[in-house]
Amino acid sequence: MSLTNCRFYENRYPDIDEFVMVNVKQIAEMGAYVKLLEYDNIDGMILLSELSRRRIRSIQKLIRVGRNEVVVVLRVDKEKGYIDLSKRRVSPEDIVKCEERFNKGKMVASIMRHVAEKTKTPMETLYQDIGWPLNKKYGHAVDAFKLSITNPDVWAEVTFPSDVVKTELQSYISKRLTPQPTKVRADVEVTCFGYEGIDAVKNALRAAEAQNTATHTPSKTADGLDIPRPNEATVKVKLVSPPLYVLTSQCLEKSTGIACLERAIKEIEGNIRANGGGCVTRMAPKAVTENDDAELQALMEKRERENAEVSGDESISESDEGVVAETI
Repeated sequence: MSLTNCRFYENRYPDIDEFVMVNVKQIAEMGAYVKLLEYDNIDGMILLSELSRRRIRSIQKLIRVGRNEVVVVLRVDKEKGYIDLSKRRVSPEDIVKCEERFNKGKMVASIMRHVAEKTKTPMETLYQDIGWPLNKKYGHAVDAFKLSITNPDVWAEVTFPSDVVKTELQSYISKRLTPQPTKVRADVEVTCFGYEGIDAVKNALRAAEAQNTATHTPSKTADGLDIPRPNEATVKVKLVSPPLYVLTSQCLEKSTGIACLERAIKEIEGNIRANGGGCVTRMAPKAVTENDDAELQALMEKRERENAEVSGDESISESDEGVVAETI
């Protein structure tokens, strides 16, 4: 039994009509020889007639050595180890579904391999005791792993090979799969030239910050880290330089953050217009990267320097005027 290799699924061979991910190893006159990545790299073959619905002028344009392909299983001879596959019978929708399942399987395999190496436990043992039972109960083990971060009851019916395996698996899952918050940002210009314009702008921005979703007691990871819930977001308002303000929100789901900032902008618009002011959206809510944050910080520092220079010029001017007045 291999320490760090194992098929993704309990069945040793795929079923007929199952969509599987393969890696192309060799191209021959008969077709393409491949390895089934989800079934511990067992051999398979895509017959030449099953490569394309169209007339084949160049096999190299249809399939290349080293490339991963989604194919469907036509025949399985378990005694001889023959698996015939088809590429031409796979639709774009089938490819999307298979890739999604394969990526989930790769994630589980990566976690199992780590635990196997750390605890010297064969991967097949980990799959038999943990992975495959979770596949049956939750649809896929990776979904169970993610759920376990906030709901330890996932492990209630799992029999671990050892306490060492249990500790290592839970610790690694919490480090690997704890969701990272997404930062969403919007830029708005808020103006009000009325008698109490400054207070009107402040009140409108405070109303925007009040558009936070309901608070809760955060869940904890195995390492004691707080995990916000997917539908929670907070709004913060930061001044770049009047009248430009930046609204930011951090949450686990981008769509939640965008919706939260959209509500905040509507709140600003309603409050400021009621006081005779206006709000213009310069950048609609969108997810931002560290580079976007760096550019924003650079812009704010630039505006701050410009304001400092203006203030300095004004003070010199006032001082000069004082000197002139004294001279006169």
